[in-house]
Amino acid sequence: MNGISLDGLMDFLLGYRMKTSSCKAKGRNLQNFIVDELRESFNLDINEPDRYSGEVQAQVMGASGTDVKLSPVAKLLIPYDIECKNQENWSIPSWWKQTIANTEKDRKPLLIIKKNRQEPLVVLKWSDFKELL
Repeated sequence: MNGISLDGLMDFLLGYRMKTSSCKAKGRNLQNFIVDELRESFNLDINEPDRYSGEVQAQVMGASGTDVKLSPVAKLLIPYDIECKNQENWSIPSWWKQTIANTEKDRKPLLIIKKNRQEPLVVLKWSDFKELL
């Protein structure tokens, strides 16, 4: 099925299309999941939620820039500018362009992609991956 998911095919055959508000909520859910995971991984809101809750935040839907907003302190811990996409039909090349465009100088682009009922996947440059090894 060349790049078309079963869900996408069913939506096409049934003439179903998600409402814009549902699409945004789906994207926001992934952003919030990533924010929560980063906060937990770096202990940014475990013991002092009022002090650290602003270190990692989900971007307001429709706003320009990366999907995960990092404070200057969080940027010292997390070298990536993060874009999130939670969709059934993937357009990785165009999403990667967007990720690169939203990446600040001297930071690394990171794209997180997800489909329904699947674990999120991460896309990053080979050179950035090699640094993790």
